[in-house]
Amino acid sequence: MRELVTGLVEPLVPRLSPGRARLRLGVNAAHYPDAAAELEAFARPLWGLAPLAAGGGSFGHWELWRAGLAAGTDPGHEEFWGPVTDVDQRLVETAAIGLALAIAPERVWDPLTGRERDRLAAWLTGALTVRPADNNWHFFPVLVGLGLDRAGVRFDPAPVRAHLERLESFALGGGWYSDGPTAQRDYYVPFAMHYYGLVYAALAGDHDPGRAERLRERAASFALDFQHWFTRDGDAVPFGRSLTYRFAQGAFWGALAFAGVEALPWGEVRGHLMRHLRRWRERPILDAAGLLTVGYGYAQPTLAEQYNAPGSPYWALKASLPLALPAEHPFWTAAEEPARPLAEVGVQPHAGAALMRCEQGRQVVMLSAGQHNTWVRHGAAKYAKFAYSTHFGFSVPGGSWGLEQGAFDSTLALSDDGTHWRPCEVPRDFSVRDGLLHARWSPWPDVEVDTWLLPHPPWHLRVHRLRTGRRLLSAEGACAGDRAPPARPAPAGAGHARVDSPAGLCVIEDLTGARTGELVHALPGTNVMVPRTVIPTLRGEHGPGFGEHGSDGHRSDGPGSGGRGPGGSRPGTGGPGEHWLACAVLGLSGLGPLEPGPHEPGPQEPGPHEPGWHALGSHESPAGGLRGPRPPGIEVVSALLPDGHPFRVP
Repeated sequence: MRELVTGLVEPLVPRLSPGRARLRLGVNAAHYPDAAAELEAFARPLWGLAPLAAGGGSFGHWELWRAGLAAGTDPGHEEFWGPVTDVDQRLVETAAIGLALAIAPERVWDPLTGRERDRLAAWLTGALTVRPADNNWHFFPVLVGLGLDRAGVRFDPAPVRAHLERLESFALGGGWYSDGPTAQRDYYVPFAMHYYGLVYAALAGDHDPGRAERLRERAASFALDFQHWFTRDGDAVPFGRSLTYRFAQGAFWGALAFAGVEALPWGEVRGHLMRHLRRWRERPILDAAGLLTVGYGYAQPTLAEQYNAPGSPYWALKASLPLALPAEHPFWTAAEEPARPLAEVGVQPHAGAALMRCEQGRQVVMLSAGQHNTWVRHGAAKYAKFAYSTHFGFSVPGGSWGLEQGAFDSTLALSDDGTHWRPCEVPRDFSVRDGLLHARWSPWPDVEVDTWLLPHPPWHLRVHRLRTGRRLLSAEGACAGDRAPPARPAPAGAGHARVDSPAGLCVIEDLTGARTGELVHALPGTNVMVPRTVIPTLRGEHGPGFGEHGSDGHRSDGPGSGGRGPGGSRPGTGGPGEHWLACAVLGLSGLGPLEPGPHEPGPQEPGPHEPGWHALGSHESPAGGLRGPRPPGIEVVSALLPDGHPFRVP
């Protein structure tokens, strides 16, 4: 871990400005000015350097960061960062400086001159009273207060107490927080709300013991849910915003250790973090100069939020907090242990999600129905798709013209002109019952979609009730498969589409056979895991108004249509243009032998040139020769859906 920190920071040293207060790593395309972006690049390495110093690790360039702190907080210096103001990116970066003062003052505070200390203290004190964004940002003045207190700087504690009270109001129960008064339950819960709370509990517990205990208890509860977000090999589910912070995804595990919270046995806590870091070191996330890139699985500017500057990815160094602990801490002395066996499906109502453990824990698929974010760039793709996979990731749009640009994996997209497509963006009326997720969404005022998601590992099922006042085209995507390795022949046609290659198997099967399958080659650079993908997709056409025909153009009262739909009308025609769609989706990584599906015999031995999932028997699906675990049938849908659907089984 020490090598990780120094290895990421050393390439930054030659790029420090003459006054050492700024780092310009590239063109700043974020919404904040260059001065703030260059402060960000300067300050974020402190998330790793401060714990490194606190734990006795060496770094040969501390004098450069001290010089930068002196110059950046000097109003008379040409590299002055500027004052911290309301809802200001500078406020974000004060947190790393506050932590450094709190745990490594001998490196960043003690060697400064009296005048330099005064200016640094004055600049930081100004951060205590400005208005933050009403979310995890309330923690930034709190961390500044910890640093000032450790440095012996007197300040009014009332604003810090007010921020702490506001933060605790975001607690939801069960260890969960919201990131402010929003629908987001993403990585800002572990790597911001809990992370900062645990730092506070560790450093301020003596004078605020009641709050420190609450923060620790919530973190311990949250850990029991959060472990489901990681595969047995350490990959975390890519979901939500700020994915460019990469291994900050695992920072929560180190924060548990820093605060002395043994939520799981120490060997398991250590294992979660160390496996996660090792997985990231295998990915091409550095450029030729050794700098972290903006992206996730690779350099991917398309993924960036409007607040991502070239130095933003260095928030990943928050994962190095355990370096502050002594070598005899049980986090370090415990033998690294594998992740414990977990339930095949873990339903997490606060997150609006169900997490499926597939392929004996080698892949985690999150089904999501309760979240949205309309502010962040590509918010619909990052929050409101139906499934997010540790192996297949998800895709963001590369444009607005056609399915190739839209990259609509793991969602249902609708169009009234065949060119411009609207996926689920803002789900509402979310509910979860017995593992069944439901949400309602309206891409147009006269179109309403009810979506049910049913985990059925390794498959998941999607059912949609589409009510429309206009004629619509639909395109429903499976996961996005890597198209770089040559694929095996993968026919698409009536009711099915699939991609079958050494990189994995992606399948989507229409459970009624009403739609037609095709393969959509998404624009390059849209998927978060690999640059070039193909998306197995089901296409349909759905008419408006009352009538006697289902979405496939055939009468919906034939064999298997069964009974009447909601409101007492025929299934598929119960309202102005009501249509029912159902599909089963499968994604297998091909990383090793797998457990059989619910209806399959045990696996055979893989052939010499076949990945493990290809040896799962020789089932030939009616939809086109799929080899692997059988897709669940309509009887599964019928058993799990609430009353009022047309999927009846005789």
